[in-house]
Amino acid sequence: MKQRAHMDGDVIIAGFFPLYALATYPSNNDASAHEEYKLCIFKNYQFVLALIFAIEEINKTHDLLQNLTLGFDICNVQFGISETFKNPFICLFGKIPNYSCMSNSKSIAVLTGPSGLTSAQIGTLLDLYMFPQLTFGPFDHALSDHNKFPALYQMASKDTSIATAMVSLLLHFSWNWVGLLTLQDDSGLWILHELKEEMAKNRVCVAFELAIPNYSLSLKVMALYNQINKSSANVLIIYGDNESLLDLMICIEQYLIKGKVCIMNSQWDLTTKRTYFMLGSSHVPLIFSHHHPDVSGFTDFLKAVNPSKHPEDFFLARLWFLSFNCSDSESDCITWENCPDDASLDWLPGHIFDMTMSGHSYNIYNAVYAVAQALHEILLHQTEAQTMGNGKQTMSSPVELHPFLKNIQFQNPAGDQVILDDKRKLEAQYDILNIWTFPEGLDLEVQIGKFSPYAPHGHQLSLSENMVEWAIETTEPAHSVCSESCGPGFRKSPQEEKTVCCFDCTPCSENEIANDTDMEQCLKCPDHQYSNTERNQCLPRAANFLDYGEPLGMALVFMALSLSTLTAVVLGVFVKHHNTPIVKANNQALSYILLISLIFCFLCSLLFIGPPNTVTCFLQQTTFGVVFTVALSTILAKTVTVVLAFKATSPGRRMRWLLLSGVPNFIIPICTLIQVTLCGLWLGTSPPFIDTDAHSEHGHLIILCNKGSLTAFYCVLGYLGSLALASFTVAFLARNLPDTFNEAKFLTFSMLVFCSVWLTFLPVYHSSKGKVMVAVEVFSILASSTGLLVCIFAPKCYIILIRPDRNLLHGFQDKTWTSRNKPS
Repeated sequence: MKQRAHMDGDVIIAGFFPLYALATYPSNNDASAHEEYKLCIFKNYQFVLALIFAIEEINKTHDLLQNLTLGFDICNVQFGISETFKNPFICLFGKIPNYSCMSNSKSIAVLTGPSGLTSAQIGTLLDLYMFPQLTFGPFDHALSDHNKFPALYQMASKDTSIATAMVSLLLHFSWNWVGLLTLQDDSGLWILHELKEEMAKNRVCVAFELAIPNYSLSLKVMALYNQINKSSANVLIIYGDNESLLDLMICIEQYLIKGKVCIMNSQWDLTTKRTYFMLGSSHVPLIFSHHHPDVSGFTDFLKAVNPSKHPEDFFLARLWFLSFNCSDSESDCITWENCPDDASLDWLPGHIFDMTMSGHSYNIYNAVYAVAQALHEILLHQTEAQTMGNGKQTMSSPVELHPFLKNIQFQNPAGDQVILDDKRKLEAQYDILNIWTFPEGLDLEVQIGKFSPYAPHGHQLSLSENMVEWAIETTEPAHSVCSESCGPGFRKSPQEEKTVCCFDCTPCSENEIANDTDMEQCLKCPDHQYSNTERNQCLPRAANFLDYGEPLGMALVFMALSLSTLTAVVLGVFVKHHNTPIVKANNQALSYILLISLIFCFLCSLLFIGPPNTVTCFLQQTTFGVVFTVALSTILAKTVTVVLAFKATSPGRRMRWLLLSGVPNFIIPICTLIQVTLCGLWLGTSPPFIDTDAHSEHGHLIILCNKGSLTAFYCVLGYLGSLALASFTVAFLARNLPDTFNEAKFLTFSMLVFCSVWLTFLPVYHSSKGKVMVAVEVFSILASSTGLLVCIFAPKCYIILIRPDRNLLHGFQDKTWTSRNKPS
């Protein structure tokens, strides 16, 4: 019996299908293994039935080809190069074709596939005669070259979004360290580019990429065993056509590449899964298969198929013989006496024959309808042009089919749009399949998800993760990353000369946080917040300032009030004893002014304590500068008075005139006016303002007064320093002048203390932060004022209160100037 399936019709559609699987004959004597081997050789027989189903469906309808019937002629395609060319054309034309025999053939188109290589080999000869060829395998970029294959049409949708779909799956499982295995052909190079581009967009990295020549798969995989098996990448994306991937997966199984998740694009039939995925512990296959709707009536058609309905189908007869033991011996003369009457294909195990329409069978179904639609358009065109007679319409040449096939667009009975033009093809939608192989031999194909490029971004992938069967004894998804994720509180630090997926985790700096995983940069907390110890959260800072209620503030307030009270007491003593010589000595009025200014010096320190506001910020430095200027200028005036008093020994000398005219009394207003002018310029140009310090104390926000212009601040301090230096210099020169009540030595020592305090203040002030800086300034004010009070007035109070016997005029008799010349 000739190895073909045939049904006559007005127009014939030829099919060149690889109906025999490549399988190794079992070496043991297990009868069941031998029977399974016999059945596996018909693994693609569903292709034949899909073509028959479509033709019978079209012949029964009244909408297409009313005056024509379709037939079919199906031959098996061998995988050898010579057989690939020889057998189909003998089957199609009876001999190697020439122009004359092709013109006499009733065949209108040829269906080839699923291998792109086989279709290309057959298409090379068919294109010489522009014979329409429709391929039903996966979309092959090599076959889309219309200059090379002008008569070839691909039924499968373009894998435009396959890279996006696969990367979406990687992102779902947080896999960012992936190996790529492709064939070294046009499709392999195309998918490599698409995948790498899409992975780069989503920060998924390529651990290794292998483009393997399909003529040396075994040797290539063996040579790269260490690179694949020892890589930390536990996910492999494998892209290729079905036949090539079969060989590749055999190599992967044989070389025991364990623990990898294989993401593939091909539509694997159950026989393939039975043969190469029975070791569930080795690999987890996740397969992206083109989604297609269910074709109504196909399953019922398969159940009703038997050899008596299709007597010219050699392949069905052979399958029936092997499946149901219809005869005791194998021969071409097959008898059916021993066959069960109700035998049906759905009796066969799922791994032998699948009762659901495969993706390839669906493409065959669409290819038959595409040819029928094109024929229908031709007949309508002929009718409109009135080029045919009243007899039955026939096709003159298959070449006439091309203009209609190129532009064809229709909706098949399942509701899908079918377009043959590559540029107008719709994007494919994908079903994500997982193969359940445990318990061993289950071989159940389970849809675990889908991907639709037409869904809104972020909702294109839907997945039932709990339905995935991972490796044996594993219920969790595989882990495939170059570096473990950086948790909150850490940022990613790239490793030198490595991809972005390989990084170290670096703790965030102080006052910075990382509140999510795998953050590139730490986020700085706002000034009013601070980072917690874990560096994963910003906490509100507690407002802080030099407060009256805290111990330091209370101590400074107590000191300021006590010292100002003490100064007031001294002033009261001086007022009470204003007629005594020691009070009258060195200008009584200057002593009162000095004491009053010291009271204000002590009290002005209170402006630095408590919550800062605009008024206190304006008054702090200016009040401090003015009252200290009054105090220092008073001391300078007292010092000058002492010098003038002791130098004015002759009534006719100018110094005596200066002393009597009250020139020293002008020192205070002049010096004070200069300081007031400096403070006025300060307030008018860059005045102090309320500011915050978030860095001095962890967890606290220090509220303080910013000085505004540091230049103005140091000008005020510098002016005070110059007054203090002038007073110290004059007092130092007059320290040895004789007199019982000569206070030049005390003034000298007071200025020495004053300058020492403020020279110490400057470095300590600059090394302090926050409210400590304020406390240092307050303490310096109190210390320097106390130095003036103690050094100048303590000796006098001692004499007034403790040694009143020394507060007499008898000590002046031996001096060079008399009591009448004593300044009042």
